[in-house]
Amino acid sequence: MALVNPHGGGELNPLLLDGPSHKTELEKAKKLTQVKVSSREKGDIIMLGIGGFTPLNGFMTHADWQGVCDGMTMTNGLFWPIPITLSTDKSTADAIPTGNEIALIDPEDGSILATMKVTEKYTIDKGHECATVFGTTDIEHPGVKMVMEQGDVNLAGPVKVLSQGGFPEKYGTLFMTPKETRALFNELGWSKVAAFQTRNPMHRSHEYLAKVAIEVCDGVLIHSLLGNLKPGDIPAEVRTHAIMALTKHYFVAKTIAQAGYPLDMRYAGPREALLHALFRQNYGCSHLIVGRDHAGVGSYYGPFDAHHIFDKIPKGSLETQALKIDWTFWCYKCGGMASARTCPHDDKERLLLSGTKLRKMLSEGSDVPPEFSRPEVLEILRKYYAGLQEHEKVEVKLTGHSAK
Repeated sequence: MALVNPHGGGELNPLLLDGPSHKTELEKAKKLTQVKVSSREKGDIIMLGIGGFTPLNGFMTHADWQGVCDGMTMTNGLFWPIPITLSTDKSTADAIPTGNEIALIDPEDGSILATMKVTEKYTIDKGHECATVFGTTDIEHPGVKMVMEQGDVNLAGPVKVLSQGGFPEKYGTLFMTPKETRALFNELGWSKVAAFQTRNPMHRSHEYLAKVAIEVCDGVLIHSLLGNLKPGDIPAEVRTHAIMALTKHYFVAKTIAQAGYPLDMRYAGPREALLHALFRQNYGCSHLIVGRDHAGVGSYYGPFDAHHIFDKIPKGSLETQALKIDWTFWCYKCGGMASARTCPHDDKERLLLSGTKLRKMLSEGSDVPPEFSRPEVLEILRKYYAGLQEHEKVEVKLTGHSAK
């Protein structure tokens, strides 16, 4: 069997230039008006560059923004669950005539990430985007805060990507493009592949989810977010080391692959679960593991809203399907990991696991039960927390579903 098709049914559409065309475009970009992008927009540019956002060719128009917000559909009929937009302040936008090209600048080091032909300038109702995409306009929601603080004018148009934003240099072979993961899956003989989305080190519940997926798929891609997270979250380098230790000691060889992708979290819950499935389709994954509160934050979403949304989208919207798994936990009565579908025992017999709980225990130097995390993983995480400077420490609070 072949791998799933890229989103849209065609070929991968990476927008990153190379060779002479890259050199020519980079020289031209140095003379263009510069627009510094946000961290979120940088991640989107890199995903456009490597083909992770196939078949998009740039940042969305007002009509596409409206269609995605209101019905998760672009004007050409393509399914897309979250707007991919670029914004700037009004004075900068006013100085850029429609039809002109601009250079998009890395917010960290000032390097040129891409060029863009500005085909449209428009304003949006930010509150409407937040209400439709995040299901809330509460400024305490990190995704809402991100949208409300972005520039007042959106710029639309096709991009030519000139950089991978330092991700290959920083993360080495962990940073893989969709072309590379597809080649790896073919080399391993995988066609039915489940993606496991993570922004945390893997505890016993995560391990259980991955092993359930291995039972019904050829293999699992542990796909770590490499972009920005909330304060107090564990850096990608540490997560990667911990996941490598886990897979080395507790998984069968060649049933797991590990890679990373360059996006920031949006914390959009159900809508972000759909985006996760969409770009995993481009990476070659036929399934996305969707557990409790996927891509959620606090108590903004129900624990299984991300399950339900896959049943509400039109048939054929995505080839990649959700592999839905119920609450998972350690059951003392069962003597092992279980889920709400397989365990008949009361809550008092269950140890509910979450990344937030694990971070809280580690940050406070508390004992972590062996039912919660593997010793090889804990050794790595304890070393990380022990090395934090006082100003780097963040109080971890249990809120929403992680508090249960």
